[in-house]
Amino acid sequence: MSIAGPPQDANSAPSRGSAAAQPQAWGDHTSAAAGNVRPQGATSARNKRLLVLLAVIAFAPMALSYLAYYVWPRDARVNYGELLAPRTIAPIAGTRTDGAPFDLTALRGRWVVLYAAPGDCAGTCADALYASRQARTIQNAERERVARVWLVTDGSRPAPALLAAHPDLTVAHVDARSAQSLPLGSDRIYLVDPLGNFVLAWPSKPDIKAMAKDLGRLLRASSIG
Repeated sequence: MSIAGPPQDANSAPSRGSAAAQPQAWGDHTSAAAGNVRPQGATSARNKRLLVLLAVIAFAPMALSYLAYYVWPRDARVNYGELLAPRTIAPIAGTRTDGAPFDLTALRGRWVVLYAAPGDCAGTCADALYASRQARTIQNAERERVARVWLVTDGSRPAPALLAAHPDLTVAHVDARSAQSLPLGSDRIYLVDPLGNFVLAWPSKPDIKAMAKDLGRLLRASSIG
């Protein structure tokens, strides 16, 4: 006669299959957790790539504006003024009409419409100052990005009525040799970019609308100044 042992509860002891599966489940969780941990070097490299991308986005508008005006084929552009080869303007210093010192480099960061002429400012000079004023005014809200400068190349004082008609104009007496450093001489109105480079030269008696269009196109294309 065989004696049967006490009946076993099916839930009281795990089967061999479930016992064998438990270590494997722990192993799966451990592997998943290890896979979610990023090495420090990989995180650092990702941050560097992000910083480079942000720098490219920040400087892209400036780079594109300079490519458009200095690298793009000239025949593909339509300018009224004469496009000048990139060249930094020489330092120019003098004395303002109110006696304060003048230094052209103090205007870096703004577009500068520059004209040089003797202080009596008859005929062509008056036309040039009027044209530069109107071309700037046409820019509306953008006009504050533009400074106008008249370099007086002799010792004569401009007429008070003339100065009153141009309240936004910076007038400075400078050495006559300063005008000799201008690319096409003193019989031109020049545009200098915010970095201090010559960009365009207009006639001293220009088509004001065409001059304003040139200026507006540059202001729209550039994110500096």
